[in-house]
Amino acid sequence: MKTIKIANKQIESSLLKNTIQLLKRAGITLILLSFFTYSQAQEKVLTLNEAIQLGLENSKQLKLSQSRVNEAISQYNQVKDKALPTASTSFAYNHTEILNDQFQIGNEEAFDLPARTNAFIGTASIQQLIFQGNKLKFAKESTNLLTQVARLDIDKNKQDIIYNIINAYYNLYKVLQSEKVVEQNLRVIDRQIKQSERFFEQGIVTKNDVLRFQLEKSNIQLTGLDLENNRKVVNYNLDILLGLPESTILIINKIADDQTIIVGLPNYIDNALNNREELKQISLQTQVADYNIKSAKADLLPTLGVGANMYFINPSGKFIPPVNQSLAPVSIAATLTWNLSNLWTNKNKVAEARIKKEEIQINEGIFQDQIKTQVNQDYQNYLKSVERIKILQTSITQAQENDKILESKYENTIASVTDRIDANNQLFQSQINLELAKADAILAYYTLLKSTATLK
Repeated sequence: MKTIKIANKQIESSLLKNTIQLLKRAGITLILLSFFTYSQAQEKVLTLNEAIQLGLENSKQLKLSQSRVNEAISQYNQVKDKALPTASTSFAYNHTEILNDQFQIGNEEAFDLPARTNAFIGTASIQQLIFQGNKLKFAKESTNLLTQVARLDIDKNKQDIIYNIINAYYNLYKVLQSEKVVEQNLRVIDRQIKQSERFFEQGIVTKNDVLRFQLEKSNIQLTGLDLENNRKVVNYNLDILLGLPESTILIINKIADDQTIIVGLPNYIDNALNNREELKQISLQTQVADYNIKSAKADLLPTLGVGANMYFINPSGKFIPPVNQSLAPVSIAATLTWNLSNLWTNKNKVAEARIKKEEIQINEGIFQDQIKTQVNQDYQNYLKSVERIKILQTSITQAQENDKILESKYENTIASVTDRIDANNQLFQSQINLELAKADAILAYYTLLKSTATLK
């Protein structure tokens, strides 16, 4: 039986040695590659406010939104231009070949015709619409409102961009904090390895215990490599988002963790209903629908316009006609038109415009309910994240105490190496969970602000 145990220990030790060697080789290779890449990059210490400012300045989405505002302003100006008079002019040269040289009407004597004729004809006109049932006024007001809707898109996009930057910023912070915990635990495990090696030399523990600690170190190093890979991905994405060179290594030294809720849920819901850009846009679209109804009703009214026309007729065939051989009449007219068929056909257009307004109002109610649900969920998520921090802080205290007890027991050979490593793992995981929970709580707070459109 003793021989079998010894064989098992030898087999287990051999497997542990091989596993540790493979992990070390992989770890050293990746660490060297990471160090080489790191040495080629430029570091930048970044605060949250700096990140937001850079993101807003370099946002392609904001530039696109601004172009849409400019487009809406251009459309508004085009509608205003319709109130201006229209004018046109033309000048034509007409050459005619007459195939028959005589022309006779009835029994009258035939008269000779020229073989060909040339004429110059010029026209100039100006027209001004005086009244069209105020349709032009309604069109200007509607287009102005749509311009305001486009401007609200910029405000909404700013909120989204700021939130995306904050989210990416704290995701990077979480990775960096986790890496710090890994570094701290590597120092702890190194001390444990040295201690176990001394115990082994004194015959207190077996070689297998030393190998178990070394294996644990390799596992922590692999966790560190995973975190480093995540850091590179998050760092790269944040560089792109902020418009920085893609090789820039971002460093976050400290974050503000004093975000707290000082008002109740009803206040946040009221803020959301008053500040959400989507609701403001719906309100403007309702006003646009009102103007569309008025514009449809305006088709029932007559249209009045005035204009002036001038003609120049030169049948002499010469570009500059001889005296008294050209005509230049000028006419001034006022035109009143009334499409009487609209009196019985326009009612369906008005009904359609009213239905569209009702749809907008119904959507407003639906969206208000959605906002209330969203704000409540974000509010509860924040409260839960705060409670999670309190629980994790308690668990760390417990894990630290448990780790000390197991360390003492292991030193006195009354606890196994497995118990010692398990205690250390629990403390290690609790420390990482706490750092992640702190960042998640801040993100939950900013998420609540975003849902109320008060994220500045």
